[in-house]
Amino acid sequence: MRLQKVLAQAGVASRRAAEDLIAAGRVEVDGSIVVEQGLRVDPENAVIRVDGIRVVVKKDLVHLVLNKPRGWQSTMSDDLGRPCVGDIVSERVAAGQRLFHVGRLDADTEGLLLLTNDGELAHRLMHPSFEVPKTYLATVKGVLARGVGKQLKAGIELEDGPASVDEFALLEVHEGQSLVRLVLHEGRKHIVRRLLDAVGHPVIRLVRTNIGPVALGDQRPGTLRVLGRNEVGGLYQAVKL
Repeated sequence: MRLQKVLAQAGVASRRAAEDLIAAGRVEVDGSIVVEQGLRVDPENAVIRVDGIRVVVKKDLVHLVLNKPRGWQSTMSDDLGRPCVGDIVSERVAAGQRLFHVGRLDADTEGLLLLTNDGELAHRLMHPSFEVPKTYLATVKGVLARGVGKQLKAGIELEDGPASVDEFALLEVHEGQSLVRLVLHEGRKHIVRRLLDAVGHPVIRLVRTNIGPVALGDQRPGTLRVLGRNEVGGLYQAVKL
């Protein structure tokens, strides 16, 4: 298929605008800048980038964001009949889509959960070697003493080894509780809760708001949305795909 048609079908631009992008040297195929018009590519296998951002052109790939409600299980089914992620995507699964959730959120944690049928992307996003940052808002017990942020950045020795946060900010203090924002690339079980427990501030409420370039924004709990092209490209770029 001609490159400009592939770009148009991927929603990058109209065919005419795609031709302008190619002529300007802004399109890359399999690591090489393309400037001639009419190049034929295999949309299923070619790695295409515009301005350095990966353009995902496989028609069957699905990339979704779920705002997981508190109390829901991060599983596709639950033997005990508890509400789970699979309930929300049941129609898609019934239609033949095989979806992976990227990591988990424990039942009491809310917020951003990525769902995709791209197994390699899911694997890389979960692998600590790619250090994809995740952002959380945590309401914790107590008023934080000075130095807690430094302590968390320097690292805390947990029962399964040291852990630290990349960024930490105190946002608000109200009636003996504190709202903090943490950014970390750790993926160990209950890592945020365990870190905050270790510094003496147990978590009351925990929400994941971002994974890499993808933000939850004002998306309502229990709802799904399809990732935008730039968000998908940003995820692929984050894990070097």
